[in-house]
Amino acid sequence: MVELLSSPINYDTMKAAIHLEYGPPEVVNIREVDKPVPAENELLIKVVATTVNRTDCGFRSAEYFVSRFFSGLLRPKQTILGNEFAGIVVAVGNQVKEFSRGDKVFGYNDVTFGAHAEYLKIPSKGAIALMPENLSFREAAALTEGAHYALCDIRAAKVKKGQEVLVNGATGAIGSAAVQLLKHEGAIVTAVCGTDNVELVKSLGADKVIDFLKSDFTKTDDRFDFVFDAVGKSSYGACKNILKKHGIYISTELGKNAENIYLALITPLVSKKRLLFPLPYVSRDDVYFLKELAEKRVFKPVIDREYSLNQIVDAYKYVETGQKIGNVLIIVDEQE
Repeated sequence: MVELLSSPINYDTMKAAIHLEYGPPEVVNIREVDKPVPAENELLIKVVATTVNRTDCGFRSAEYFVSRFFSGLLRPKQTILGNEFAGIVVAVGNQVKEFSRGDKVFGYNDVTFGAHAEYLKIPSKGAIALMPENLSFREAAALTEGAHYALCDIRAAKVKKGQEVLVNGATGAIGSAAVQLLKHEGAIVTAVCGTDNVELVKSLGADKVIDFLKSDFTKTDDRFDFVFDAVGKSSYGACKNILKKHGIYISTELGKNAENIYLALITPLVSKKRLLFPLPYVSRDDVYFLKELAEKRVFKPVIDREYSLNQIVDAYKYVETGQKIGNVLIIVDEQE
């Protein structure tokens, strides 16, 4: 269970999930901390819902040492994680023109994080937008993390209408978003998942589904313009034979011994088949694009289960089993 430190009610403080060191989920504790004060160009948001995702897990554990160059070499610089959120604007800085108190908003912030708390401050020019009217706070909170990774890689592969694409791990936050975004681009999508989720993946728009419990997708007779490993459990070597002559392979992980970094440099020099390793980035335009797709009902995040903020350690543990379907929510404001 998460440690909850008791304290008297103080309207200048808030409850937050804090990690002061790198390590397993148990390094996270619930504490009372100072409520953030927005600067002139910032918003203060009352967080209604957020998620625990692979990005949060990676920065908390620092399993990949390279992440420490961003998060702090010896200890975390950002002690409150949580990169995507949905909530209500409760205060605005003097220079903020785009938003007002009471606005329902959603967005993404993997620079300073902070959404695993009752309140979050974020620059008004950041990756944030008004919520789609047809989505709940729960759905809006899960719109950006998996989808922006998928969007980045789809764009890097320059997917065109009619191209054939395989998505490995089509039920995760990234994979389930990728299937929907690829169909929006007009691609022909083959999705890889387990038996229990075949119907779910079909409902997302997949043209063909390979059940990895029954067959090895790397042995298929089909050939693809783009193989997207949305769970990082395969490799370029294993997938090379199912790529077309000018096919592209992208994984969301570094690969064994970080091979995907150097293969991204080598493959363009020795083969017409290529491995790419694009660095993920999200802009305000991306958030508005995802909002538009949600409003048109072209994209809807898949929700697995939800936890309260006090249960965040349990949420981390579940996410790190690698068995989650879509997104895992943290409900911060139980009143909404």
